[in-house]
Amino acid sequence: MNVSRVPRPRSHEAYRRAQRLIPGGVNSPARAFGAVGGEPPFIARGEGPYLYDIDDHKYVDLIGSWGAMILGHAHPEVVEAVTEAMKAGSSFGAPTERESEIAELITEAVPSVEMVRMVSSGTEAAMSAVRLVRGVTGRNVIVKFEGCYHGHVDSLLVAAGSSALTHGTPSSPGVPPGCTQDTLVLRYNDVHGLEAAFASRGREIAGVILEPVVGNMGLVPPTADFLTALRSLTTRFGALLVFDEVMTGFRLAFGGAQELFGASPDLTIFGKIIGGGLPVGAYGGRADLMKHIMPAGKVFQAGTLSGNPLATAAGVATLRILRDRPPYDHLEHLGLRLEDGLRDLATAARIPHQVSRVGSMWTLFFTEKPVTDFDSARRSDTARFARFFWSMMDHGIYLPCSQFEAAFLSAGMDESHIDRILHAAGQSFLSL
Repeated sequence: MNVSRVPRPRSHEAYRRAQRLIPGGVNSPARAFGAVGGEPPFIARGEGPYLYDIDDHKYVDLIGSWGAMILGHAHPEVVEAVTEAMKAGSSFGAPTERESEIAELITEAVPSVEMVRMVSSGTEAAMSAVRLVRGVTGRNVIVKFEGCYHGHVDSLLVAAGSSALTHGTPSSPGVPPGCTQDTLVLRYNDVHGLEAAFASRGREIAGVILEPVVGNMGLVPPTADFLTALRSLTTRFGALLVFDEVMTGFRLAFGGAQELFGASPDLTIFGKIIGGGLPVGAYGGRADLMKHIMPAGKVFQAGTLSGNPLATAAGVATLRILRDRPPYDHLEHLGLRLEDGLRDLATAARIPHQVSRVGSMWTLFFTEKPVTDFDSARRSDTARFARFFWSMMDHGIYLPCSQFEAAFLSAGMDESHIDRILHAAGQSFLSL
């Protein structure tokens, strides 16, 4: 039964139909509202910073397709680019010039990336990057961090965040023990733990993969010491450092989190924004590493829809806008105003809270202690978050349906949208 006060009868019927046809009624667990109860609204369309459900309710969208829609929905230049591409054909299974064009945009924006291989999803990019790391180094052990999510790759679905964390299944049935025996899980931001791991197993470690700003246990930024230790230890022991910038790439800055923090990984994983809202992924890095991928080298990876003409058209249009008319100062201004406003309102309402934000990514945690890793994130009051979530929905604000997911602002928002979010939050705090 829906816990919202706002009736959504058409969404209810659509959800019942979907449950008969699709496992759980959704095509990704993060959409299921399992962490907040009730039923998801079914979306009819998006326009700029808004979503409209099939019951004609309008929402300020703070999900943005989980970070992909930095320009907002149905941006006219992106729509035009995809429309023109579609007229020429949706897939060829053969090279197109636009694949090189998007690769040039990525390599120009991210100095650590000299070559790029396109794929069709962030999960595929993470899987392929891990294979490349192992193929180049001749080692097996991969270090990941508790609460970081890198897609549903067997070897990385260990102590994962995102929907795996939400549903209390850090690892999944169907993943054999052999797939994860070479995955070493450490605590995020724990420099001493990282040093100890390299001291004991450094010559076995092929690479380290992490979200440079975590979005999948809620928004958790890295400490400067942690980033420094990651780079120095991987270099010293001959391991490769992999940044998963599926969320942060082209969002926190045009050059992603690594530009913002002055970091330089060996490989980077991209997704979301580089497809302008269409299915896409990519991984890239130094040319000497990328040349190990077939057909230039021996590390196998392939995909029929890799570099799809529609996805590259949307991606090129999006990246050009971000390069030529960068929205990052505007998003930082809005983000800071939202952060300060939420903190003031929650303090006035005597609600235990932490507001974590980097640029246009943010999370309101319902906990009184700072959130720096998975353990401190999961101390949050998820029941209170669920009540807050539904109250915000009733006020027309569409938040991620889990305490452990980052929210996102988009470039089409302005002061009036922040005012509306803060007004809804203030009213919602009164009911908690």
